[in-house]
Amino acid sequence: MDSEELDLGRDRSLLLVDDDDAFLKRLGKAMEKRGFAVQLAEGVAAGKAEVAQNPPAYAVVDLRLEDGNGLDVVEALRESRPDCRIVVLTGYGAIATAVAAVKIGAIDYLSKPADATDVTNALLARRSDHPVPPENPMSADRVRWEHIQRVYELCDRNVSETARRLNMHRRTLQRILAKRSPK
Repeated sequence: MDSEELDLGRDRSLLLVDDDDAFLKRLGKAMEKRGFAVQLAEGVAAGKAEVAQNPPAYAVVDLRLEDGNGLDVVEALRESRPDCRIVVLTGYGAIATAVAAVKIGAIDYLSKPADATDVTNALLARRSDHPVPPENPMSADRVRWEHIQRVYELCDRNVSETARRLNMHRRTLQRILAKRSPK
């Protein structure tokens, strides 16, 4: 075990940044039960303020926050504490954002819904460990639905523009958007 891992073992400070208040509090309580000293932040500004005041050893940062992009918090963490182990968490899983998160210093990228066990495993995994496949991965229908929702949001909820970018008929897209998300 190198000295970096030894230091992180003693310092169990954890910053959770998410704009979903209920999820944030639930995950915070679960991580406290696992021995972490948890600080909560509900957005980019609050996350950066917490990093400036007391840089944590661990962090879980939601990618899409109401007041900006969670990657801004990841960059602030890397500047303040380069040894911080950061997991990026998001409801909109995409390869491009996963690559961006890892390039700026995140050690892992988890799609919501991730539970406290998934988060703990990601935070404490050794660098040489390969991630364990999820017990209940998203179905292909759910992955498709998530992708359509992400493109729809990126197009500012414009159905015609989203249909054009996804190369599908506008009415087909409207029917998909009107349905509930698949499991």
